[in-house]
Amino acid sequence: MATPLFESSIKSLQLLGRGKVRDIYAVDADKLLIVTSDRLSAFDVILPDPIPDKGRVLTAMANFWFSRLGHIVPNQLTGIDPESVVAADEREQVRGRALVVKRLKPLPIEAVVRGYVIGSGWKDYQDTGTICGIKLPAGLQQAAKLPAPIFTPASKAEVGDHDENISFAEAQTRCAAALVNELAGTGRNGAQLAAQARDAAIALYAEAANYAAGRGIIIADTKFEFGVDAAGTLHLIDEALTPDSSRFWPADSYREGISPPSYDKQYVRDYLETLTWNKKAPGPSLPAEVIARTAAKYREAYERLTGQTLA
Repeated sequence: MATPLFESSIKSLQLLGRGKVRDIYAVDADKLLIVTSDRLSAFDVILPDPIPDKGRVLTAMANFWFSRLGHIVPNQLTGIDPESVVAADEREQVRGRALVVKRLKPLPIEAVVRGYVIGSGWKDYQDTGTICGIKLPAGLQQAAKLPAPIFTPASKAEVGDHDENISFAEAQTRCAAALVNELAGTGRNGAQLAAQARDAAIALYAEAANYAAGRGIIIADTKFEFGVDAAGTLHLIDEALTPDSSRFWPADSYREGISPPSYDKQYVRDYLETLTWNKKAPGPSLPAEVIARTAAKYREAYERLTGQTLA
């Protein structure tokens, strides 16, 4: 197990920003280096304790899905070795946990796909019989499988803010407003791109969920991010189908009517709910056993899905 990385300190490249989990550096005018740390956020607060190997698991899993689903939509990968773009004494920081990616203009939405009634969707359904305004059959239980996957976009929050569910029409409006310059002269517009992102997200989820089912895992829901290049071509960016961006359930313990156990950070959220914490920064420290069990859950999700062992 590698030494946990809470924050990278690469000096040979310009640091552009740090997200909840990822640190982003400029390689050149066309490429970025994205380093996935072992940071863990819960309730939109970055917790003070890293989860060992979490960044390596997320990177390996994202690479697995990028390769498996590349026929559906282009992705951000360049194929360049991250160790080749940093100084020799910085290579350990990027080994197994970084990607060199294309510089793309992100769409201003989270492309969320739900296959089951759970989480905020369950609360929405109980109150309104809908999820994000989409009418669903009456009488569904918690964790019930939906008749077909649904697309429920959300606003893209800054660090410390909450994503907010939005309608598809609002997603189209936001894409149209944000991508005027990028799409000028391409013959495309933001509304069309939002529709393409919706269709791609559902196709990605459907194929991934079918594959995961064969490995004994249910993908209850997931979120994707997309970006466009100078020609207006849609690309899958950020991460894809990891425990940070998805809700994974072991199929052998799934049943309707309860919130099933999961491979994502729900275990940490459940622990935090037992504390007297206001869910604002700074977050509380985690006990050693919670850290260890969370790290094991991330590894198990990767190994069960891919059939591989993390190096």
